[in-house]
Amino acid sequence: MEGFELFKQGAEGRIFKGVYLGKPTIAKERFVKKYRHPDLDSHLTKERIKSESRSIIRCKSAGIRTPALYLVDFNRRTIFMEYFENSIAVKDFIAKASDDVGNKLALEIGTALGKMHANNIIHGDLTTSNMLLVNKNGQNVYENLQDLELIFIDFGLSHVESSAEDKGVDLYVLERALLSTHSTANEIFEQVLEGYKLENKSGFQEVLAKFKEVQARGRKRTMVG
Repeated sequence: MEGFELFKQGAEGRIFKGVYLGKPTIAKERFVKKYRHPDLDSHLTKERIKSESRSIIRCKSAGIRTPALYLVDFNRRTIFMEYFENSIAVKDFIAKASDDVGNKLALEIGTALGKMHANNIIHGDLTTSNMLLVNKNGQNVYENLQDLELIFIDFGLSHVESSAEDKGVDLYVLERALLSTHSTANEIFEQVLEGYKLENKSGFQEVLAKFKEVQARGRKRTMVG
C-alpha cells in the first residue's frame, strides 16, 4: 500500500500505518479468503466492513471515544482510520498503576461499556489491549488518570444487537481477558460491573443474569474439558 508500512498482521488481515489527508492513519485491510467462493467472500467481507464501520459511528454518536473514520474502501477491502501516535494500552497502564487507580479506570471502562450496550453495540473482542489511554494535552505522559481519555479500538468482530445474551457474552469475554492478564482481575471486573450499572440501570439485571449463565456454561466446559 503506497505511503503506508506494515504495522501488524493477524489471521483476518493486515494493518498498515501511514499518513492520510495529513493525519496519522492506520489502514485495516481484510484478506481474501481463497477457500470461499469469490462472490461469497466479497459479500461477507463487505458486510464485515460495514458492521465495523457502523459500530464505530454508533459509538461516536453515543459519546464513546473511538478512532475517527477517514475512508471506507470496499474495492480495496480497507478501512482508513485515526492512528493514536501517543497512547498506552489499558493493559500496560493497569500493570503499572496502583490498585486504587486501576479500580477508578475500571469504573470508567464499565461506564463506557454500559453506554455502548445501552446503544446496542456489541464490541465482540473486549480486552484491555483493545482499549487505549491518550493524554488529553497531547503529551506522551500517562500518570494522572484525570488527564487521560479512554478510547476503544478494534471493532472487527463488532455488531449491532439488542439481545441481553450478546451483551452477557461481551462481558464474559472481558472477564476472561482480565483473568488471563491481570492479577487483580476480580477487583477490576467488580468495578467494571459497578460502572456498567451506573450507565445502564434499566438493562443491567437482565444482562448480568445472561452473563452468569454464559459464565456457568464456560466453567462447565472447562471442567468437562
